[in-house]
Amino acid sequence: MYLLTIVTPEKIFYEGDVISLIAPGSEGYLGVLTDHAPLITALVPGKLTVKDNKNQELILAIGGGFMEVFKNQVTILAHSIEFID
Repeated sequence: MYLLTIVTPEKIFYEGDVISLIAPGSEGYLGVLTDHAPLITALVPGKLTVKDNKNQELILAIGGGFMEVFKNQVTILAHSIEFID
């Protein structure tokens, strides 16, 4: 598990421990698991899939932004984001 923080210009949208995520990177979708190598990448609009610590899948629509992976902490700075219901 690792800590995921999703921040928008207005607020902290999500913060919690997760098992995995799949994000729409500028070069294609990429997955992040525990102990992932350090990474900074741009994100494009698309679907963000997160599996939380209860093994529940959260599907979000992200309007682009940036993602940093470092020492089992992932920070996403999103232009906009919302849950898909």
